[in-house]
Amino acid sequence: MAIPRSIERFLSDQHIKYAVVTHQRAYTAQEEAALAHVPGSQWAKTVACLADGRPILAVVPASSLVDLNRLREIIGARELRLAQEREFEPLYPECELGAMPPLGPLYGQPVFVDQNLTGGHDIVFDGGSHSEAVKVSYLDFARVVQPAVGDFGRKGPIEH
Repeated sequence: MAIPRSIERFLSDQHIKYAVVTHQRAYTAQEEAALAHVPGSQWAKTVACLADGRPILAVVPASSLVDLNRLREIIGARELRLAQEREFEPLYPECELGAMPPLGPLYGQPVFVDQNLTGGHDIVFDGGSHSEAVKVSYLDFARVVQPAVGDFGRKGPIEH
């Protein structure tokens, strides 16, 4: 299985060097990172949210959770919540449910990245399936996606 053509085309059109990382099927970012032999600190977990009713992508390291209150403050939204599957499934038509990449410009959505992913190293993220990921330089990713960066990733349970 290859990554969806739309993702391939987007990365190529933007002149981003990338590698496809194939791993055993997994459904959590931490499992995917482990199976792909990628440090969890470099696995970019994409979380679909709704900010004042509009879709956004929040991106945190595999072992982190999105602190919704903190992210809401950072982006200046009145309301921010995790999107439900039925709300985000149609937004990523070529992707398996929950395996969308953090490529906001491809989907017309703003991207917010936790500062812990911005160290200048490579990052790895879902490539549209639960068994293939994409590895890119964070600098190339930032150049193309132009994410807003903030401190909103948290370890452990988060109160909403």
